[in-house]
Amino acid sequence: MNQERLSLLALHFVPGVGDYLIRQLVSYTGSAEKVFQLPKGKLLKIPGIGPKTVEAVQNGKPFDRAEKELRRAEKEQVTILFYTDKEYPSRLKQVPDAPSVIYTKGNLNLEADKIVAVVGTRQATPYGKERVEELVSALVPHQALILSGLAYGIDIHAHKAALKCGLSTVAVMGSGMDIIYPAAHKEIAKKMIDTGGLITENPFGTKPDAHNFPQRNRIIAGLCDALVVVEAAAKGGALITAEIANSYNRDVFAYPGSVGVTYSEGCNNLIKTNRAHLLTSVNDIEYIMNWSVAQPVKKKKAVPSLDGLEENERAVVEQLLKKSPDLIDELSWKTNLPVSQLASVLLNLEFKGLIKSLPGKQYQLIT
Repeated sequence: MNQERLSLLALHFVPGVGDYLIRQLVSYTGSAEKVFQLPKGKLLKIPGIGPKTVEAVQNGKPFDRAEKELRRAEKEQVTILFYTDKEYPSRLKQVPDAPSVIYTKGNLNLEADKIVAVVGTRQATPYGKERVEELVSALVPHQALILSGLAYGIDIHAHKAALKCGLSTVAVMGSGMDIIYPAAHKEIAKKMIDTGGLITENPFGTKPDAHNFPQRNRIIAGLCDALVVVEAAAKGGALITAEIANSYNRDVFAYPGSVGVTYSEGCNNLIKTNRAHLLTSVNDIEYIMNWSVAQPVKKKKAVPSLDGLEENERAVVEQLLKKSPDLIDELSWKTNLPVSQLASVLLNLEFKGLIKSLPGKQYQLIT
């Protein structure tokens, strides 16, 4: 059993220690393992650490819980990913409040080229269900991964539509991996594991308590490229997810609905207040996201000269040589440049004729 991974998981079982403090502890000490090796006096010097937390770190209980958790994960074929792992989803790694650990099960490709989250009311109407089926079917040529939350209504309809169309679909849960909620969707969840899977940040045994779902929503928003709100009342989880997605600079889309209809009110307000793009067909997503269906024969690209470029400009071009086009957030993470500084570098490269900006906050090399 890898001691560093065991220590990382043990930190999650220290009462009062959340994702932010875990990152701070690991950053301060250099590793999770060293956190448990520090004497009491040095631990107390770390901001946010008090006597009760020190006692909880040093009493051995977190390690006991972590060992049991790892054994159960292995037994139930569940993968545990830490934010320090290279396999941790790159989209989620960009998010400032991303979970420091996630549990996954199934055949998931969280680095899929296109990930579309579909969310909405639990009281889906025939209109909403029809929009979901229409959208998912239209995304087949893109081979998009369909992401949602396994809830009643729009969520489960999106998962079912993806399965029907042969698309990979992934559910982000607000419970432990061993507790499928709602229980009525257990069979659908099992089917999803073959060509998609399940994700949660919660340890085994976590019940689907109400406070877990806003937390769950940030994972949905963080993992997607585009978030689609199909139907939503004036208040609800779908609108919370849309707000989070906007804060993460994800593109949000909403289907308009009839005036005066309860489950169109939320979508109409998102569109009216410019917090979502108007969505009438998949063409709108293709245009905003700059998604092309056609897959032309790839020609060997001419490699642009790096001569005369500044260090930061060279770093950006080198990343775009690996993947072009690419999102500004991903470029920021890959080059370790703040978005504000990166924006200036990108502008200079545009002036030099080396790159061009595309819809959807993407940049592409000119070759």
